Amino acid sequence: MMNEYNRLLNELGISDRVIAYGESVLKGLEERFREIDGIAERNQAKVLLAMSKNRVSAACFAGSTGYGYDDAGRDTLEKVYADTFHTEAALVRPQITCGTHALAVALSANLRPGEELLSINGAPYDTLQEVIGIRPSPCSLAEAGVKYAQAELTPEGRFDFEAIEKAISADTTLVAIQRSKGYSMRPSFSVDEIGEAIAFVKKVKPGVKVMVDNCYGEFTELAEPSDVGADMIVGSLIKNPGGGLATSGGYIAGTQECVERCGYRLSAPGLGREVGANFGIIDRLYQGFFLAPTVTAAAEKGAIFAAALYEPLGFECVPKAAEKRHDIIQSIRLGSEAAMLAFCKGIQAAAPVDAFATPLPWDMPGYDDKVIMAAGAFVQGSSIELSADGPIREPYAVYFQGGLTFAHAKLGILMSLETMVSRGLVKL
Repeated sequence: MMNEYNRLLNELGISDRVIAYGESVLKGLEERFREIDGIAERNQAKVLLAMSKNRVSAACFAGSTGYGYDDAGRDTLEKVYADTFHTEAALVRPQITCGTHALAVALSANLRPGEELLSINGAPYDTLQEVIGIRPSPCSLAEAGVKYAQAELTPEGRFDFEAIEKAISADTTLVAIQRSKGYSMRPSFSVDEIGEAIAFVKKVKPGVKVMVDNCYGEFTELAEPSDVGADMIVGSLIKNPGGGLATSGGYIAGTQECVERCGYRLSAPGLGREVGANFGIIDRLYQGFFLAPTVTAAAEKGAIFAAALYEPLGFECVPKAAEKRHDIIQSIRLGSEAAMLAFCKGIQAAAPVDAFATPLPWDMPGYDDKVIMAAGAFVQGSSIELSADGPIREPYAVYFQGGLTFAHAKLGILMSLETMVSRGLVKL
C-alpha cells in the first residue's frame, strides 16, 4: 500500500526523499493529533446541542429573496450561533462580505463621534488600519470623528497591562483585541489570555465594551472569547465557522445591545435585523457550521505538521510545533522573497482548483506591500481551505492555513517542501 501511495505522490511531483522525511515527522505527532480530536469532539457536541435546542428542521433551509422578512431559517441560524458561543444574540449574514467587513460593521455600530477605540495588541491587521483611519481612507472611523489609540505588546508578544492602563482614557469606549497574529510573528492569544486582558480592562474602566477579532480561532479551544467576557466576537464564514461550505458571509455574536446596533449598521436605521435575504445558501451555512469543529481540527493538524516539518530545517515557526495552538495559522519565517515564491508555488500546485497557476506578488487592496497568495479553493478567498500568503517584506514570512482534510493539508506542505528543495533553497 505504501508503495502505491508513494507512486501517487511521485505523480504529484513529490520525491521519495521528501515523502520519507514527512513520514518520519508524522510519527511524532500522534499524541498531539489525539488531543485535537478530543477538542473537536467536545465542540461538535456543543454545536449539535445548539441545533437540537433550536429545533433546526428542513424548513430552515428554505431560500429567501428581496427583503427577507420572516426568514425563519436565518433567525434560527443566528440563535444556533448565539447558543454555541454562549452569547445573548448573533448576526450571521451572507451580506457580510469578509472578516474586515464584519469588523467594520461592529466598530462603526458601537462607536460614536468623539469616542475612542483602543487596540491593546499594538497595530491591528493591515486591512483594519484603513477601516480605523490609521491609513487614510474614505468612510473610515477617523472621518466619522472616532479617536484611536493603541497599547503595544511586550517584547515577547504578550499583553502589557501597565501600557494598557496608561492608554485607557476618559474617551475610551471600545477596546479591540485581535486574537490571531495577522501578518506578524507574534504568538496568537489563548482564550485564557484574552479573558485576563478583558477582566483587567473592565476593572480599570467599568462599562467599556470589548470586541475580539476571532478570525481563525473558532473551535481551536473548548471556550471562545465570549465565554470570558467579550461583548462581541467577530469572524468570517469562509474561515473556521463556515466549515468550507459557506460561500460568503460573516458573523457578530455578543450582547443584545451590541448585536442590535450591528444590525442597524449592516442594513439601515429603523430596519435592523428584520431584513436580509439568505439567497438560497442558508443550508450551506448550517451544514458548514455543523462540520466546522472537525474541519478546524484538520486545519490545526496541518499547521502542526508544517511546523514540525520546517523547524528541523532551520526555519523559525510561530507557534513552534510542540506549543499549544490558539488558531489555525502557521507562520514560517523563510528569509527571502525567493523562498516565499517557492513555498507558495508548492501550495498552489497542491490545490484542487487552479493547480496549474503560478502565484505572483500583487498590489492587493488594503495592503501597503505587495502580497503573494496561494489558494486554489472551491470558495474564492476561503482560508479554511488550503492556502498560504504573506506580504513581500521583512522577515519574509509565509502564513499557512487551512485544509478541509488533514490528508490535503499534508500533501500541500510536502509539495511546498519539494519546491523549496528543487530550487536549492532547502537541503534534506
